[in-house]
Amino acid sequence: MTRIHHGPSPAPSPSSSSPSSPAGAAIECTGLVYRFGETRAVDGVDFTVAAGEVFGLLGPNGAGKTTTLRALTTLLPVPQGMLRVFGHDVARERMRVRRLLGYVPQQLSADSALTGRENVTLFAKVYDIPRRDRRPRVDRALAAVGLVDTADRLVATYSGGMVRRLELAQALVSAPRLLILDEPTIGLDPIARTGVWDRLTEIRRATGMTVLVTTHSMDEADRYCDHIALMHLGRIRALGTPAQLKEELRTTAGGPREPTLEDVFRHHAGSGLGNDDAGGGFRDVRSTRRTASRLG
Repeated sequence: MTRIHHGPSPAPSPSSSSPSSPAGAAIECTGLVYRFGETRAVDGVDFTVAAGEVFGLLGPNGAGKTTTLRALTTLLPVPQGMLRVFGHDVARERMRVRRLLGYVPQQLSADSALTGRENVTLFAKVYDIPRRDRRPRVDRALAAVGLVDTADRLVATYSGGMVRRLELAQALVSAPRLLILDEPTIGLDPIARTGVWDRLTEIRRATGMTVLVTTHSMDEADRYCDHIALMHLGRIRALGTPAQLKEELRTTAGGPREPTLEDVFRHHAGSGLGNDDAGGGFRDVRSTRRTASRLG
């Protein structure tokens, strides 16, 4: 596999990190609060992501996951609380933080009227990669996700799995230290989902990149995440490794003998049946269904 090398400019020097940052922390989130009117979408969230790990942010629709991601990626302000990425304050050092990130949103970000190569090149320009470096960076990103042979085809001819891998290439062209994925396998069949995660695993091994992912697939979270934070109604309800969370539920009075991560999810978030606050709003449902239908 072709390696994605981290460029020298995005990465902060050790001396530029905050002295109060825990050693090896890629993300520090402390007391994060975000309101939409009178509604607290995020209500005092705390978690830390170690450098180099895959961290899963799980929860039902409307739990506050996407709002947290948007604050982390500087798409929303940080009105209350603290967010740091590799020691840099997201509220005060927005441009520096952006240079450390790659982001694959839940909504489709690839243009079907362009070729795969043209899409990745466009993102290279957005990330302000110098002209002399763009072609090799684009080539490495396409090779990393296995799209070299189809790079000059229109994206309109791609399968759902190929589109998701192309979006990974778009995020990887800047050689990010932190990759943020919002429902990266939504709408994909099992083979395509496995293909996306296989590529992610290879890239992580080659680069040491940190990954923060939201997913509704408990099997994916159990298999690929090193640590998990389970959100519900704007708060973190459980935090630990998949094995720890399952063991905690097993030892709970009345817990299953061999609990799954889905059991843990239901225990902390409820079944969702009859809960009018669960499931997010109309826009969330519409966006999710549009993405799923276009990838299917």
